[in-house]
Amino acid sequence: MLETSARLLRLLGLLQTQRDWSGTELSDRLGVSPRTVRRDVEKLRTLGYPINAIGGVGGGYQLGAGASLPPLLLDDEEAIAVAVGLRTAAGGAVTGIAETSVRALAKLDQVLPSRLRHQVNTLSAALVTMPMPGRTVDPSTLSAIASAVRDRERLRFDYQSYDGSQSVRDVEPYRMILDARRWYLFAWDTQRSGWRRFRVDRLKIRTPTGPRFRPRALPAEDLASYFALGRNTAQFRYRAVLTMHGSAMEVADEVPSTLGGVEPIDDETCLLRIGSDSLDHLAVWVATFGFDFVVHEPPELVEHLRTLTTRLRRAAWPEDNDCP
Repeated sequence: MLETSARLLRLLGLLQTQRDWSGTELSDRLGVSPRTVRRDVEKLRTLGYPINAIGGVGGGYQLGAGASLPPLLLDDEEAIAVAVGLRTAAGGAVTGIAETSVRALAKLDQVLPSRLRHQVNTLSAALVTMPMPGRTVDPSTLSAIASAVRDRERLRFDYQSYDGSQSVRDVEPYRMILDARRWYLFAWDTQRSGWRRFRVDRLKIRTPTGPRFRPRALPAEDLASYFALGRNTAQFRYRAVLTMHGSAMEVADEVPSTLGGVEPIDDETCLLRIGSDSLDHLAVWVATFGFDFVVHEPPELVEHLRTLTTRLRRAAWPEDNDCP
């Protein structure tokens, strides 16, 4: 059995990992009786940790918000992740994050063990963060969305579309996605009955949040690829589907995720979905990726490739337009 001080730290660590715990779960994890758990909770409360009791069968506990931030328990991997994240945040897309990151990093560096500080410094020395211009989002907005995702609570917000039109949206939030420097909310739109993505810098959250919802199955296990596919094709006038004579890994190395999505067919071929508002762009892109390919759609791309091929032949052999 853990000593009292070690057990208190273990209990605190458990309370910090998820929203709420039943008394039985904590007893099993700590190997003590429910009565001992109750006593340990009271000890943490006297140390300033706001722990709320939860009603119901067996009761439970929840680490709440207090007047000040209590100490957090981080394992080695978590401490390294936080430190590296803070060091790279200066080029991020969150308003005012650079200055606050420096302050937080100074506090963390002060208490990091030497072995962890060496790992963080090694990673930071090898990493270059490119500052990127553009609109940023408020940290409080990201926190509010993240809380709604965690607690499975519906969100209502005012939203400005790309064309400037305004609307009020009611959604079930599932994920936040950072794409390059833009933050997106991936959610189920209750009014339109479909999956949607929203630019976070274009929304203004209404309070309070809505009722809790039962989560539905996500449209894909690999949400990043699903999101990239929608971004790369749905918004464009021309959406091409091609079979590429190369493995998915080889083609993905040549095709930036900002241009297209790759789906494996077998070890030697894959499917490429790519979009553009210009047939010229599509034709040039697929021809320069370095793989043989077959165009399935759109038919306009096939005709455009023939026209482009004729044009390139005339440029390569200007004195013999009848060359094979």
